[in-house]
Amino acid sequence: MGSQFLLVLLLALCFSFASAHSPEQDFCVAIPEPNDAIFVNGKFCKNPEAVVAEDFFLSGLNIPGNTRNKVGSNETQATVNELPGLNTLDISLVRIDYAPHGLNPPHTHPRATEILVVLEGSLYVGFVTSNPKNRLITKVLVQGDVFVFPVGLIHFQLNVGNTSAVAFAGQSGQNPGVITIANAVFGSNPPISDDVLAKAFQVDKKIVDYLQSQF
Repeated sequence: MGSQFLLVLLLALCFSFASAHSPEQDFCVAIPEPNDAIFVNGKFCKNPEAVVAEDFFLSGLNIPGNTRNKVGSNETQATVNELPGLNTLDISLVRIDYAPHGLNPPHTHPRATEILVVLEGSLYVGFVTSNPKNRLITKVLVQGDVFVFPVGLIHFQLNVGNTSAVAFAGQSGQNPGVITIANAVFGSNPPISDDVLAKAFQVDKKIVDYLQSQF
């Protein structure tokens, strides 16, 4: 287990890209006067003379996350919000724990590609290509297997085993963002009109109302 954990960390470190930094927020509204501007695409930088080792350190990724929830999974993040030294480095890490038959629901990372390695258990994973084909590409992974989810595409992982599973993922962004599809569509605040969703999904509005009530 120790050597596998080290391998995951090395994979994450190798996941940094030499390309220009990608946006680190959902949008940036243009303004006419710079006096009204805010700092974007990262965070303000600490004085280099004040930097200490703790700025680049985070512990606790060896601790299993609590999977006692509706979907049976939990993510422990190591983004710039938890690890300040990641600022501007275009890289982050996440530990994902799965209960037996637990699911990391369909979601996207709008600002990052993800590479996932399975440490324990077996996972059915996949992603869907963009319109118009919407092709589903899937694979069953076991311990030591690696799979890549391209930036922005809907993807998921399902524990197909009867025991708990663990995976680590490196992401090509310090703050990759996440949009969980069901939560965004049926749990938006305020809710999307059931007329819109009923027509989009080609179902009765009562079904939409029920799904919205779950969130």
